Amino acid sequence: MATAAFEEIVEDFEFLDEWEDRYRYVIDRGRTMQALDDSLKVPATKVDGCASQVWLHPRIEADAFSFEGDSDAMIVRGLIAVLRALYNGLPVAEVGRVDASAELARLGLDEHLSAQRSNGVRAMVERIRRVAAEAA
Repeated sequence: MATAAFEEIVEDFEFLDEWEDRYRYVIDRGRTMQALDDSLKVPATKVDGCASQVWLHPRIEADAFSFEGDSDAMIVRGLIAVLRALYNGLPVAEVGRVDASAELARLGLDEHLSAQRSNGVRAMVERIRRVAAEAA
């Protein structure tokens, strides 16, 4: 189960043969993402378990889940943008049903991220799932 925005990323990846191009694509997605306001970069929004600084600010409006995020590392900002495409707009009850590992594997990210980056992505997904579960 994936959103239309995530399916668009999957389709874009199919046209990119080289991993360097795919990394650039992910980084560009992060560059175009609006920066998280500094007032939201607080301990409550910081994600532990990431090698770089990561903040996620979730919102639930009319039973729809979304979040904003930011990082001090460009590739991680891009990964946040990918996760936003995967989760933003889903009903809160469906967030926990998303198999993020399987969806990200469709992009090949599971094979091309360092162990530290993979741990960081897992930490972000766990935070997203926990917030949605608490709100459901």
